[in-house]
Amino acid sequence: MKDKIRIASGSGFWGDLQSIPLQQVTKGPIDYLMMDFLAEVTMSIMQKQKKRNPAAGYAKDLVHIMKDLLPHITEKNIKVITNGGGANPMGCVEEIVKCAHKQGIKGLKIGVVTGDDILDSLDDLLKHGAGLDNMESGQHIKDVKEKLISANVYFGARPIVEALKKGAQIVITGRTTDTSLTYAPMIHEFKWAWDDWDKLAAGVIAGHILECGGQASGGNFLSDWRSVPDLAHIGFPIAEAYPNGEFVITKHQNTGGMVSVETVSEQLMYEIGDPTSYITPECVADFTSIKLEQLEKDRVRVYGIKGKPATDLFKVSMAYNDGYTTIGSLTYSWPDALEKAQKADEILRTRLSDLGLKFYEVRTEFLGVNACHGPLASKQNEINEVVLRVGVRSIHHHDVEAFAKEIAPLILTGPPSVTGFAGGRPKPNEVIAYWPALMPKKLVHPKVEIIQT
Repeated sequence: MKDKIRIASGSGFWGDLQSIPLQQVTKGPIDYLMMDFLAEVTMSIMQKQKKRNPAAGYAKDLVHIMKDLLPHITEKNIKVITNGGGANPMGCVEEIVKCAHKQGIKGLKIGVVTGDDILDSLDDLLKHGAGLDNMESGQHIKDVKEKLISANVYFGARPIVEALKKGAQIVITGRTTDTSLTYAPMIHEFKWAWDDWDKLAAGVIAGHILECGGQASGGNFLSDWRSVPDLAHIGFPIAEAYPNGEFVITKHQNTGGMVSVETVSEQLMYEIGDPTSYITPECVADFTSIKLEQLEKDRVRVYGIKGKPATDLFKVSMAYNDGYTTIGSLTYSWPDALEKAQKADEILRTRLSDLGLKFYEVRTEFLGVNACHGPLASKQNEINEVVLRVGVRSIHHHDVEAFAKEIAPLILTGPPSVTGFAGGRPKPNEVIAYWPALMPKKLVHPKVEIIQT
């Protein structure tokens, strides 16, 4: 058993800095690279891509990244774990295998985790007691079942650990929990028991800190953002983990950003809900037990973490079509920029009403005044310019399309000093709504395969 492992964050979301993974494997020693590509809406986007093209449905950025990484990880025996397989993990693996063959890399084992996609088996699962009502609103699944475009179970670390035990150097998954990408190698390397709740919870906390990439090393830092050095060359966080469940958050030397108690604390507050009960497939972590200590520059010790037994439920992330939306904007200049924009909004709403258009929602923002703070914003008339941005949402494509035709006429039939309409009429887009649910673990099981180059 190793006395420590270094797990590096290489991505916080689909679209993150593509230079980071290569930086993490070349700037200093690491044992594992985890890359998080998925958010709640991402799976629905990937499912739509896969329906248009059965070979698509994964994070294509990942293939380009792996092309550059393959020579380095094979030379240094670095293992890569990522959920970038999205809605088509096997398709993603096939492309990575092609990259390996072109580079003459043979004998590389790639683990593939599937089974999280339950969209086509919903009827059978519901018959066996899956439930799947909305866990936040209580709304019944039957209300949206026919409109669902994706349904994916959040698996945890178990299938990743299984792939690692089978010798996988790269593990590609679909919808697993973001944190499991980090704590799976800790379980594997340190031989933690599946009922050692405190250690499992420690792994979850480490995963939570790494899952958003540079957000733990000075990116998006609210407390004292001016103090963060060289964000242009930010170094992503690394968890230096130990068998007893303690770990140190750090980053490679000679990279930008910073790792401090404050930056780590801000990331710990990200999307946690009840801090005493952060639920994952393997355990329930207590965030109130976490202790932080600044050891030295860019090294924060994390310890004292407590955990509780896992539940018997998986979370399920589903998405469904919920109508159409579009957004149009115009820019009004000084003098009286805000007053002009407000009058244009009034005129537009009157015309929409005259046309008898039906919308779930009409939302107006005055960028430069209240787009961030809404009704709490202080309004000032003597400002240089205001961008009027109006969005609508409706079940009817026709009504959204009709709204789009009413923006441009404001240029000559509304308040003066207007610009900013260069992109043409805004086009209706499908609204993808999120449906979170729970289901018994006994009803679904992950599948792990090993593909060798």
